[in-house]
Amino acid sequence: MSLTEGELDSDPVRQFHRWIEEATLSEVAEPNAMALATATPEGRPSARIVLLRGYDERGFAFFTNYESRKGRELDANPHAALVFHWHDLERQVRVEGRVERVSAEESDTYFQSRPAGSRLGAWASRQSEVLPDRTVLEARNRALEIQYPDGQIPRPEHWGGYRVVPAVIEFWQGRPSRLHDRLRYTRSDRGWLVERLSP
Repeated sequence: MSLTEGELDSDPVRQFHRWIEEATLSEVAEPNAMALATATPEGRPSARIVLLRGYDERGFAFFTNYESRKGRELDANPHAALVFHWHDLERQVRVEGRVERVSAEESDTYFQSRPAGSRLGAWASRQSEVLPDRTVLEARNRALEIQYPDGQIPRPEHWGGYRVVPAVIEFWQGRPSRLHDRLRYTRSDRGWLVERLSP
């Protein structure tokens, strides 16, 4: 496969939509899985896999515990990078940009769409904190099952969504001899500037 300027959509979000749809149709495992890289104000990086839960012209959204390590890092340094890698298609998408919290309404809507067990888990897990052992976590979860027997579980204030507002989006298409295609969109005052990068 190849990626030429003539094939590229003028809008990177539409181009991303095309690629993630093709990944989904190709039955790539977890096409919405993405590496999320954050950093402390001192520049110490960390990365983990999270799931994309929505995207549009505003950016790329995911949900988590605001008090987790990534949440604390994003509060202190609201910039992040994302990487999608679809190995079977030899494709990768990189996103860089500032990060903002999504609205409480968006967080409520997504939270209520989750299975009851996942909603209980958002309350039970004090994400990234040290646990003396697993029984503590399981005891918290059992207590919450008793507290919310009807499954009407509200969203905790410490849980919600973030949106990465892209400044840069790069599309990478693998080709033989490592002469890959790399096309980068950079946001400017006049819209999106598209440039080809050396592989």
